[in-house]
Amino acid sequence: MASNIDEDWSHGSEERLIATALGSINVRIGGREDGPAMVFWPSLLMTGSMWRYQYQHYAPTHRVVLIDPPGIGRSTPLTETITLNQSADCLVEVLDALGIDKCLFVGNSWGAILAGVFAAQHPERLLGSVAANGTASAASAIDKIKLAPLIALLRLHATTPRWFVAVTQSSFAGKTAQKSKPQFLSVLRCVLDENPKSMARQMRSILTGRVDTHAHLRAIDNVPVLVIAGAEDRQFSVATAQDVASAIRGSRLVVLPGTGHLSALESPDLFNNAVDDFLEEIRTHG
Repeated sequence: MASNIDEDWSHGSEERLIATALGSINVRIGGREDGPAMVFWPSLLMTGSMWRYQYQHYAPTHRVVLIDPPGIGRSTPLTETITLNQSADCLVEVLDALGIDKCLFVGNSWGAILAGVFAAQHPERLLGSVAANGTASAASAIDKIKLAPLIALLRLHATTPRWFVAVTQSSFAGKTAQKSKPQFLSVLRCVLDENPKSMARQMRSILTGRVDTHAHLRAIDNVPVLVIAGAEDRQFSVATAQDVASAIRGSRLVVLPGTGHLSALESPDLFNNAVDDFLEEIRTHG
């Protein structure tokens, strides 16, 4: 994990609340005002600050937008479960409110699944799409059985219990991070600041309630797509990422060694290098 991140990593940016059908969505906007737009949507349980290293890396050349997804951070808490189609509609509302016609969309986990759905439904809004640590499969019956008690227990709390930090760390961190990246593990304590009932609804929506999106991926046409996997991802394996990439015509898969589920935060240099190469391909080949 990069160690030279500025404490004030978001210097020069501003936050804005955007009204959508899913409530107010908080976005952080910064970077080069006249540059091409890069829009980032994180994993569930994470806010736009998950992309702090990408903000610093791309702000000199791009207009950067970091989204707090529905139900997290300063966005309106969820009062019911939502669908991927609602997430896509929400993203359209954000882009419209910011006057962004086309963007490079970068998503992790929830954002990665959305990256495929959005590329199929709204290709005219994309310069390209990056799907990191995602899946195209619906939750299995075993996953639903395993996760249901955790989600139900989390919903009982008025504030996030401390045991949920350990759950988040064990779910998101790869074995390398668990052994040698204490700063990354510490960042995941951010879940203590969140609304547990809203996080539980995120989990029901995206972990146990998600639908199969292979048909969306096969429908993607004329949108460059980069698929990124973490070699140590405990949520969605390299084989899962290979399945995603194989469903998207012309996509490319990059596997980041020693990296778990939040690849952009856990291994930012490797992640940024992969995205830099992808951007160069888009510039070269259109």
